[in-house]
Amino acid sequence: MTEAAGDDAPSTATEAAHPHVRPTRLVLVRHAVTAQTGPLLSGRKPGIDLSDEGRRQAEATAERLAPPVRVDAIYASPIERTQQTAAAIAARHDLPVVTLDGVIEAEYGDWTGGAIAELAKTDLWKVVQAAPSRARFPNGESIAEMQARMVAALDGVISAHPGEHVVVVSHADPIKAAIAHYTGMHLDLFQRVVVSPASVTVFEIGTFGAALVKANETGSLGELVPPAPEAGG
Repeated sequence: MTEAAGDDAPSTATEAAHPHVRPTRLVLVRHAVTAQTGPLLSGRKPGIDLSDEGRRQAEATAERLAPPVRVDAIYASPIERTQQTAAAIAARHDLPVVTLDGVIEAEYGDWTGGAIAELAKTDLWKVVQAAPSRARFPNGESIAEMQARMVAALDGVISAHPGEHVVVVSHADPIKAAIAHYTGMHLDLFQRVVVSPASVTVFEIGTFGAALVKANETGSLGELVPPAPEAGG
């Protein structure tokens, strides 16, 4: 009977054969909820803070990532909701939050602040869902551009922290795009990935590739509970 592998054990057979190689653990955290999460597309609109529920979510995520979980550095998008979520995690490790512009929310352009229910009626929404690699937001960026700058920013973090454990707090679409990239999924399939508020997705990225360790971990299976029936049946 073999003993369980320790936290620093090589994650692949190749890395086991090269003990000097250690992957960087990349922990991607989506910000917790605001009052606008769900009905509105907040985008890069300033001045939107975490709601009371969001602060509870951020604290719960911070507790899951607290010691003895190792964290060597914490980065966050410049948006308030990501900074506030990151601050809760940083407080558990006595680390500063480093702002990383490259992991900011998508530039939704004219869609920023729009009601999801209304945006879903547009032809562009259908493209965003079915063929996102072809989608560009009006007076904003394309989803392909979003993925490229997100991955470039994360690759920079990985290069700066070889063998370390790094938390990056970002937004749903950029994290989904990063998951697609590091798992070899075409961008047109990234809408099949769910990234919940305050969720944790973990990659171990080394010389020989990336391994998805956890995806959309929330510490709960609440997403599986069916919604309560509406009044009147």
